[in-house]
Amino acid sequence: MQLPTKQQSDTIRARLNYIVDTGIPPVQYIDWPEMVEKAIPPQYQLHEVTIRDGRPPRDRFRLDTHGFVFVDQETQVKDFADQDEVKRIYEPEVHALIKRYSGASKVVVINQWIRLGDEARRIAAGARPPVKRVHSDYTENTARWWLREIVGDAEAEHRMKKRFAIIQVWRPIRGDVMVDPLAICDARSIPPECFILVERRYPYRRTGEVYQIAYHPSHVWFWFPRMTRNEALVFKVFESDESKPARRTPHTAFDHSAPPVNAPPRESIETRTFAFFD
Repeated sequence: MQLPTKQQSDTIRARLNYIVDTGIPPVQYIDWPEMVEKAIPPQYQLHEVTIRDGRPPRDRFRLDTHGFVFVDQETQVKDFADQDEVKRIYEPEVHALIKRYSGASKVVVINQWIRLGDEARRIAAGARPPVKRVHSDYTENTARWWLREIVGDAEAEHRMKKRFAIIQVWRPIRGDVMVDPLAICDARSIPPECFILVERRYPYRRTGEVYQIAYHPSHVWFWFPRMTRNEALVFKVFESDESKPARRTPHTAFDHSAPPVNAPPRESIETRTFAFFD
């Protein structure tokens, strides 16, 4: 596997939170307190890994090869908390970005989440915290379930006969990211046995599935120090075309061992989309 070789000035060591493959499939019950005793909780273990600075070789990354690209894109959004503004301005920006780097003919937003590192602001805004577990969000089943949910059965049947992907755009929304930065893994460096399926059962809808990732020394990690509001990571979390080198791209927030003094909590937005190829 050929990887970028340029000298990297901000390579670090950090501990990432990996699931432990116990041989027993984990099962979680979400919003279902009377079933909690039947859960099989995932077990996790921290592993210290090298995380390479992705800025020096940034132009070598390819979405279909590595699973991600790091891009400059100035957003015209003034307030990401304004849902109307995000719908009117940001979603078209996301569509254009994904079409440019994936070659997709059509892009449809699945959902998007603001994540705030500050607990008080997070609760007040109804936002989510950074996710500090190595994961990839979609299995084959969940990708196809969401496809039917978003575009309807008839169009889903049509789209499943062609190539489609789930591509995510991640960006800071206020200031540089210096706390809880995002690490992203070269998709080619993840052996298939590292993908551990976790069931998420709900009382009011289908059983969901996510992949969490077990540790392996082959994993090749990157980060992009001090990401700004006008930079974004575009990465693939599901790919229907099995011939592509990158089909899923594990990622996680992590604790930087030496953030600057008085660094502000992370604030970011992630937008998940279907990308369709005609």
